[in-house]
Amino acid sequence: MTVAVTADIVASRQLADRSSAQRTLDDAIARVQEDLPVADRPLRPTVGDEQQGVYPTLDAALGSLLLLRLALPDGLECRYGIGIGAIGTVPSEASDTGIPEGPGWWAAREAIEHVHALERRTVPSARTWVVAHESEPDAARDAARRANLYLLARDQLIGDMTERARRIAYARCLDRTQREIAAAEGVTQSAVSQALAGSGAAALVEGFRQLALP
Repeated sequence: MTVAVTADIVASRQLADRSSAQRTLDDAIARVQEDLPVADRPLRPTVGDEQQGVYPTLDAALGSLLLLRLALPDGLECRYGIGIGAIGTVPSEASDTGIPEGPGWWAAREAIEHVHALERRTVPSARTWVVAHESEPDAARDAARRANLYLLARDQLIGDMTERARRIAYARCLDRTQREIAAAEGVTQSAVSQALAGSGAAALVEGFRQLALP
């Protein structure tokens, strides 16, 4: 299974400092790849506010994008379209690596357009969606459907979390102890425990642990 990801920055035209926001996003992507090196090709800018990346499995994409959502500060969010399908490139003199092309990218585009539609209609917290291209087997489409059930709840939880709660969840996903997190945050261990329970972060962490990650 090959998984393509297209991402864009939420309300990028309204950012006070677009260049600074891009640097922050680039740093967060690099941090996630260092902490969880599962991407075949980590997200990288393409045109405008869009990023593209490639992952070997759906679980790898889900885990990496969870950490990225948790790593970004308040005021900077992305949408993510995850496409399951074959990918390739079209040779071009304008690019040394060619132009990304193929069913996986088409599915990722369809997925991110679905996120935009959900935001505008009934689920403003939606940030992530998975589409398996029609050429993929039934098992891939079933996997996409199950992932989307999970992602709707996951995105709602993250959208309601404070920046500190997201930092705590990120650290717990990396198996840092509550004592270590408390020291880093300058709070008591009890405060960390309460943040995990009250924000829903504990559920996110348990979900992260259920993913088949190396």
